[in-house]
Amino acid sequence: MISHFDHVVLTVANIDRAVSFYETVLRMESVTFGEGRKAVRFGQQKINLQLLGEELRNHAMEGAGDLCLITDWSMDDVVGHLKACKVTILEGPVSKSGAQGPIESVYFNDPDNNLIEVSVYLNSTQNEPVEPSLDSIEKEANEKEAE
Repeated sequence: MISHFDHVVLTVANIDRAVSFYETVLRMESVTFGEGRKAVRFGQQKINLQLLGEELRNHAMEGAGDLCLITDWSMDDVVGHLKACKVTILEGPVSKSGAQGPIESVYFNDPDNNLIEVSVYLNSTQNEPVEPSLDSIEKEANEKEAE
């Protein structure tokens, strides 16, 4: 029935600070949607950012999020990048259990104290995106239109 998630929403105290963090540290792409709302996108998923006190529906607390993101980088590269970005690692690398099997994870907080877990599946084929990225789908569609 469910194949993947489309988006999650994080409540943040400062939208620009959150966008900068996710772009710099996690290499996500900033997008604007709706009436000037901000999100960060990776693959076919996105994280919508809502300002604390201006929640549209739910009134979540700042720092209430807990995300596990799968990377195609090695764990050594992830840790090196986090250190270069001056991100404090709370735990890891440590062995954990992911949705599809054993993973190695590192934990840290974003600027709003949301817990971020970046993980590598120990079976490297599970680190690959399940579906093509939105960018590759759009590129393919544009190439077909040009023909």
